[in-house]
Amino acid sequence: MNVPARLGIFGLGLAVVFGAAMGAGRLTGPVGAEAKPSAAHGGMKESSGMEHGGAGHGGHGSMPPGGLLVSDQGYTLTTVPAATGTFAFRIVGPNGRAVTAFDPQHDKRMHLIVVRRDLSGFRHVHPTMDADGTWQVASPLSGPGTYRAFADFKPTGADPLTLGIDETVAGDAAPRPLPAPATTATVDGYTVTLTGTLVAGRSSRLDMTISRDGRPVTDLQPYLAAYGHLVALRQGDLAYLHVHPDGEPGDGKTRPGPAITFYAEAPSVGTYRLYLDFQHEGTVHTAEFTVTAGTSDTTSGDHQH
Repeated sequence: MNVPARLGIFGLGLAVVFGAAMGAGRLTGPVGAEAKPSAAHGGMKESSGMEHGGAGHGGHGSMPPGGLLVSDQGYTLTTVPAATGTFAFRIVGPNGRAVTAFDPQHDKRMHLIVVRRDLSGFRHVHPTMDADGTWQVASPLSGPGTYRAFADFKPTGADPLTLGIDETVAGDAAPRPLPAPATTATVDGYTVTLTGTLVAGRSSRLDMTISRDGRPVTDLQPYLAAYGHLVALRQGDLAYLHVHPDGEPGDGKTRPGPAITFYAEAPSVGTYRLYLDFQHEGTVHTAEFTVTAGTSDTTSGDHQH
């Protein structure tokens, strides 16, 4: 089936939160590849209370970063034919049948993140599932190119997983240069300032401070049970890590802005693209940063937890 019919506008290759096998190319990973159990949503332990980071699916050590495999722990991400303008897929379980039982994570049973392989065109969407286990969503593709699509989910009774697959939308798609590293980003009239340094192989504190018209935003709204969501992708192979902020709405200590604190662990030195989703006045905005992860010997001023 042709690409538009298969994924419509969604042939992305994504997105939360770190992944270097530098090289553009198709990197779906071997079906049925062996991998160690994942730690949590996207590969790191969830930020809650006193716990941050961890090796997990996106950490260093023996466990691989998330999103590099199309199949892991018996579960396989597979696209299925769909109407033009729709992206559809299933998660096939160890028994060879489509999985229909998923546990919600951050208010949703499925998080789908898509990005072009040059790290442009980021989208974070939430498909709906049919009774037969087929997930569908209006295609988030933003034009021709090769995309990485990440399915971030937890099958009931199993560990959380992030699986990835490439899809290509035909047409002229010249690579877009990655923006230079910067500590500020603007989106929809908001300015987001990044404080902190990413250090490979250990937990790094990253603070995102949001302002508008020169004034701090102190009334952020919960979005998917948090004041902010951070996805990071490693340039080259698009290794993925999805982290969440320190604290949560309603815990009696976490303020709704202007700052959101994250703890994240880059699995290697290299260049990463960060995508911050936050909600204010009923609208979700995404701020993007390019950062370079160094070693503790070459990086100074990083916040440690």
